[in-house]
Amino acid sequence: MQNKKRGFYLALVATLLASIVVGLGAYTRLVHAGLGCPDWPGCYGFLTVPESAEDIAHAEKLFPHAPVEVEKGWPEMVHRYVAGFLMLLVLAVVFQAFKYRRDPDRPIKLPCFILGLIILQAAFGMWTVTLKLWPQVVTAHLLGGFATFSLLFLLTLRLSGIQRPSIAGASRLRWLGITGLLVVILQISLGGWTSANYAALACPDLPTCHNQWLPAMNFTEGFNLSQSIGPNYLGGQLDGTARTAIHFIHRLGALLTTAVLLLLILKTFLHTSTLSGATRGLLRLAASVVLLVLTLQVSLGLSNIIWSLPLSVAVAHNLGGALLLLSMVAYNFVLQTPSVKGRAKA
Repeated sequence: MQNKKRGFYLALVATLLASIVVGLGAYTRLVHAGLGCPDWPGCYGFLTVPESAEDIAHAEKLFPHAPVEVEKGWPEMVHRYVAGFLMLLVLAVVFQAFKYRRDPDRPIKLPCFILGLIILQAAFGMWTVTLKLWPQVVTAHLLGGFATFSLLFLLTLRLSGIQRPSIAGASRLRWLGITGLLVVILQISLGGWTSANYAALACPDLPTCHNQWLPAMNFTEGFNLSQSIGPNYLGGQLDGTARTAIHFIHRLGALLTTAVLLLLILKTFLHTSTLSGATRGLLRLAASVVLLVLTLQVSLGLSNIIWSLPLSVAVAHNLGGALLLLSMVAYNFVLQTPSVKGRAKA
C-alpha cells in the first residue's frame, strides 16, 4: 500500500458521518417522524424542538394543523443537525482538495460534485417536509443520501493509496461489476419506493404473498410516478393491491440482485485462480465482502417480514442496503485500471 494522500482521514470521517446520516434518516422515516417539524430548516419556527408550555402554545398558534409532538420532532431535528455538520465537513474536504490540487492524482471534480449533491440533498430535505412526504421526493432524498455516502467512500478509497494491480483479461469482470452495481442501485430505488409508500408489510408471509404466489396487484397505481402534490402522505395513500404490487416487485428485485451478485462472486473466484497471489487475494477479498454484505442484507430483509418490521431490523436493513452499495463501489474500484500520473484530474 502506498502512503495515504493528504485529506484521507478527513474524507474517512466524512464517510463515517454520512453513514450516521443515512441511519438517522431511516430511523426518522420508520418512526413516522418525517413531518415531526412542519417547517424547514427550523422546527415550528424554533432552532430546536419546542418543549415548554409557552413555546408549544406559540408553535401551535403558528401551525394550527400540526400539533407539536416532541417525540417526533427530535428525530427530525437531530437528523438535520448531523446532516448540516456533514455539509460543513464536505466543504472542508473541497477546500483541502483545492489546497493540495498540485498533488499527483489529486481528485478535484469528485469532491466538488459531492458538495453539489449534498446541497441538492438539503433542498430535497426541505421538499420532503413542504410537500408532505410526497413519495417521489422521499425516494429521491433516500437515493441522494446513499449516493453521497457511496461517493464519499469512493473519495476515501482514492485517497487511501491502495495499489490496484493491472489485471489481465478482466474486461468481463469489469462489465459484470458495473452490471452488479446498476442492479444494486435499482434494488435500492425499489426499496426506497417501498418505504416511501409504506409497503414494507404489504406481503406479510413468506415465500408467498397473502398465501398466494400471484396475489391481486395494481401495478399501474403502485408505480404511478405522477401522484398528486398536496395530500399528506404520512402513512401512505395507496390501497392494498397497489402496495402489494410494490412489495412484490421489490421481492423479485431481491432475487435478481442475489442472482447477479452470486454470479459475480463465482466468476471472480474462477477468474482469479490463475492470477498471482497478491492480485488474487485483493480481488477475492472484494468479492468476499460483497458476499458477506449480501448474506446479511437478505437475512435482514427476511427478518423484516418474519417479525413484522421491528424498528432495529428495519433500520439495519436500510444501512445494509447502503453497505451493499459500498461493497460494489469497492469491487469496481479494485477492478479499475490503475491511474497514470499526470492524467487529467477527476
